[in-house]
Amino acid sequence: MDKQLARLGSRLTGFTVRWVPDAWVVAVGLTVVVWLLAILVADAAPFVGDTALPACAKDRSCGAFDAWSGGIWRLLKLTSQFALALVTAQACATSRPLYALMDRLSRLTDAERPQQAIVLMATFSVVTGYLNWAVNLVLCATFVPIVAARNPKTDFRLLVASAYLGLGAIWHAGLSGSAPLIAATPDSFLIKQGVLAAPLPITETLFAPFNLLYVLVLGAFVVVVARALHPEAADARPLAVDKARALVRPPAPRPDTAHMTPAQRVDNLRLLSFSVGVAVLGYLAMRFWREGAGGWDIDGYNAAFLGLGLLLHDSPRTFLDACEHGARNAWGIIVQFPLYAGIFGLMTLTPLAMHMTDWVAAIGSGETYPMVVYLLSAAVNYLVPSGGSQWVIEAPYILEAGARHGVPHGLTTMAFAYGDMSTNLIQPFWAIPLLSVTGVAFGEIMGYCLLLFAACSGATLFALWALPQLF
Repeated sequence: MDKQLARLGSRLTGFTVRWVPDAWVVAVGLTVVVWLLAILVADAAPFVGDTALPACAKDRSCGAFDAWSGGIWRLLKLTSQFALALVTAQACATSRPLYALMDRLSRLTDAERPQQAIVLMATFSVVTGYLNWAVNLVLCATFVPIVAARNPKTDFRLLVASAYLGLGAIWHAGLSGSAPLIAATPDSFLIKQGVLAAPLPITETLFAPFNLLYVLVLGAFVVVVARALHPEAADARPLAVDKARALVRPPAPRPDTAHMTPAQRVDNLRLLSFSVGVAVLGYLAMRFWREGAGGWDIDGYNAAFLGLGLLLHDSPRTFLDACEHGARNAWGIIVQFPLYAGIFGLMTLTPLAMHMTDWVAAIGSGETYPMVVYLLSAAVNYLVPSGGSQWVIEAPYILEAGARHGVPHGLTTMAFAYGDMSTNLIQPFWAIPLLSVTGVAFGEIMGYCLLLFAACSGATLFALWALPQLF
C-alpha cells in the first residue's frame, strides 16, 4: 500500500511540476479568465463602458478595462501588511532562543521508539502552524534535521510529511489566518467595497467555539494519524545521523565586539532593539485594553511579531539581517497582489460578483453550504496557493451567497479557511522551504501526504456538517 501511495504521489507531483506554472503566471491566466467572464456573463463592455471611472463604480457598470485598472492598486495596503507579516515572522523564527528551544525539545524523544519523533514533529508543526504560518515554515524546516539526528530509526519521509501538517491542517484556523484577519480589519477592501457592512470580529471566526473545538480536535487527530502511519522497522527509511547533522543550521555565533567600530557597536547594542520591541508590544497591549478582541487584526498581528522579533534577537544587527532574509521571500506577495486586486476590481466594479453569488447560492442549502465553500476553496487553492490572494477572489460572492442561505459570515469565512489550507498537503508550493533544507523530493512524501489529506478532509467535512450550531 505504501508503494502504491508513493507512486500515486509521484504522479500527482509530476503533474503539478509539469503543468502548473508559477503562481504569478497563474494570476495572469486567472485575470484573463475573469475578464472574459465579466464580458460574457456580466455583459460588461470589453474596455470602457458608457460611464467611466469613478462614476461607474457606484452602480457596478464599469467596462472590463476600467474595472481592472480601477482595482489594480486597491490592495497596496494589504500587500504591505502581508509582506511585513512574512518578514517579521521569519525574523522571529530565526532567533537564537527559538533554536535553543527546538534543541531542548528534540531531547524529549526516545531514539528506540521512532513513533515518538513523529508525534513530536507533528505536534510541533500543529502548534507553530496555529501561531503563525511563516514561523511554521521556517521552524519546521530547521527542526526536522534536529529531530532526525536524535532519532536514527525514524522514517525520514514521514517525519518531513509530519512537519508539513501545520500548513495543511491548522494555519488558516489559527492566529495568522488571512481571511479572518482581513475580515476583522476596519478599513479592509471588504469594508470599502461594501462586501461587509462592518468588521467581522475574531470572536465570530478564530475565537468562535466552533473553530476552537475544530483546532483542538483536528490537531490531535492528525497527530494520531501521523503516528499510526509509521512503517515497521524493516520498511522504514531513516536518515543517517551524519547526514542529518550536516543539515542542522544553528544560529551564527555572537560577534566579538572588541574590534568593532563605534558604529558597529551601536548596531549590535541590544538595548536599542529591546526598547523598541517593548514599545511595540506596549502599543499592542494598549489596543487590546481599548478594543478587546478587535485589536487582533492584521495590524495587531504584525505588531506582535515585530515586537517579539526585536526582543528575541541579540541586537538590531541580527534582527535586520533576519528581516533581510525574510524580505527575499516576500517578493511573490508584492508582485502578485496587484494582479489579484485587478481581479477583485473586475468582480466588484462590474455585475460579475452578483452573477457568481447567484450561481453559488443555487448550490446546496443552508446546512450544506459550508461544505460547498470548503470544496470550492480547496479546489481553487491548488491553483492559487495564497490564502490572502484567494480570499480576494472568493470573498465578494461566497459571503453574499452564504447570507442568502442564512449562514453567518463567520462560518462562511472559516469554511473558506479550512478549504484553502487543506490542499496544501498535496500542493508542493509551500513545501519548498522544507524540501530545500531536507533534500527530499515532494514525490517521496506524497504518499503520506495523501493519507493525511484524506484524513483531514474527511474530518473537516464531517465537522462542517455536524457542528455549525456551535458557531
